[in-house]
Amino acid sequence: MEIKVDLYSDTVTRPSEKMRQFMAAADVGDEQLGEDPSVNKLNEMTAELLDKEDALYLPSGHMANQIAYAVHCEPGDEIIMDASAHPLHFEGGAAAVISGVSLRPLEGKKGIFSAKQVKNAVRREDYHHPRSRVVSVEQTVNMGGGTIWPLDTIKDVCELSQKYGLKTHLDGARLFNASAASGISVEKYAAEFDSVWIDLSKGLGAPVGSVLAGSEEFIEKAHFWKQRLGGAMRQAGIIAAGGIYALENNIARLKEDHRRARFFAEEISKLSSISLNSGAVVTNIVIFKINNMPAKKLLERLLAKGVRLSQVDDERLRAVTHLDVNFSDIEYAVEVFNRILG
Repeated sequence: MEIKVDLYSDTVTRPSEKMRQFMAAADVGDEQLGEDPSVNKLNEMTAELLDKEDALYLPSGHMANQIAYAVHCEPGDEIIMDASAHPLHFEGGAAAVISGVSLRPLEGKKGIFSAKQVKNAVRREDYHHPRSRVVSVEQTVNMGGGTIWPLDTIKDVCELSQKYGLKTHLDGARLFNASAASGISVEKYAAEFDSVWIDLSKGLGAPVGSVLAGSEEFIEKAHFWKQRLGGAMRQAGIIAAGGIYALENNIARLKEDHRRARFFAEEISKLSSISLNSGAVVTNIVIFKINNMPAKKLLERLLAKGVRLSQVDDERLRAVTHLDVNFSDIEYAVEVFNRILG
């Protein structure tokens, strides 16, 4: 089946021809020995953007989360996060396997919880309980529909966490989307956190990788976990160069993805069989409910017309805009929705 419009995720983006040329010309060396100039440059750029002391290039955001948790925790500890968070549902139970920790979910509003909720979740010192150790925040919130954590809420949660001696971690899978939509710099969003990572292979369009940032001490410990998890990538400058190109060229254009997502949401919300508050769409993720057929059935009918989305559950689908989807593609997707449901 030919996919004409791929709204499955922003992970399906492909490097542009200019990015490919930039990658092909990259200076390389053994990154494990610290001798790859392109990897080193990418780490330096990320640390500067986030105003952190150091950074570490990694194959994936999944690995960035797990390394951060492993550095911050000891086996038996507990990590507090939203009930919709990516590590809880989509990382294969890795935190339990790698760090030996448990995850404590909070019922936030579209993925955003409060300092009061964190306070109520922190375990008292008692040998019957696991030790509360980390508070993990996801920006933007994937399963919340691309919602943005307000800066004041982040500050409140982090200040409360610090008061109780907890480490704070920012899962920045779509951090640049939050910044593009809000006008708040990634540096300000990251300021309160002990560790933070950015993704290069979603909206920024690079083919591989994430970068984890924090203090020099944190990154030194992260290197050990990178090695333990088999993260030596040798002449990784070829793929790191895609990240450099992305940071230099693809941040400002994220607003285009947001405009297309809002247009898509506004148009399909006119259909009586779809439940969607289009005004709540602020970044590049649109999650909506289908009232007159199973989500899987609509997914199949859309795919038959060349439009691919992803399924959230039995009633909801998700569409994600990105740099490989132009306005004409969105218009076609809306036309297909109208043909099927109108």
